[in-house]
Amino acid sequence: MRKLDILIAALALLVLWEIIALMLNRDILPAPTTVLVAFATQVPRSLGWHFVVSGWRVVASIALSVILATPAGLVLGQYPKVNRFFAPVIYLAYPIPKIVLLPIVILFLGIGDASKIAIIFLILFFQVLVVVRDQAAAIRPELMYSVRSLGAGRRALLRYVYLPATLPAVLTSIRLSIGTAVAVLFFTESFATNAGLGYYVIVDTFQRIAYPEMYAGVVAMSVLGLILYFVVDYLERTLCPYLFAK
Repeated sequence: MRKLDILIAALALLVLWEIIALMLNRDILPAPTTVLVAFATQVPRSLGWHFVVSGWRVVASIALSVILATPAGLVLGQYPKVNRFFAPVIYLAYPIPKIVLLPIVILFLGIGDASKIAIIFLILFFQVLVVVRDQAAAIRPELMYSVRSLGAGRRALLRYVYLPATLPAVLTSIRLSIGTAVAVLFFTESFATNAGLGYYVIVDTFQRIAYPEMYAGVVAMSVLGLILYFVVDYLERTLCPYLFAK
């Protein structure tokens, strides 16, 4: 997607927001210009710190899920017997809404970063695991035979077949999970904490009825999601150039 298209879409949303704010004419929906001023004012103050805290939490959880789920998915995809053993566990655990485990996670890990990272990790781990497993298991047998005929061992198969075949699926699963990760992060930061964008929006600004600052926090949360999305796009173009070869 071209950067110009994204800029045009952002400007269209701002214009629509401005029109709705003028029509409603209420404090609960300030104009985007007012919110942007509040955003610029608050970033050097508390908003910037809350953004850094939330960014660290969501990046750590995504990185942890990818580091652990990718090799596990590759193993399950390569070894059908191992997959048959663990498949019932994955089948039972995957559909469970992990957010309901948040009170239990807080009891064990406390109200700091660890509990926020852990609950997001639990959600993303199974998403990446299932995608990588299915992608690794779907590799065509004739491709495997052709590589093995050249004398490739297990390590060479992993490097030249499984990783190139599953890496796009991993990045796609991360891209699809970013919205979920940010939403869960917002929920986990809305109570039992004193830092993060969720805290800033719900506790710090909403309870003070500081609407421009509250919307600035919402904008910051959106910017965080967009940055993560663009980073994944960059990684895909860098690590998977064969997907874009003409």
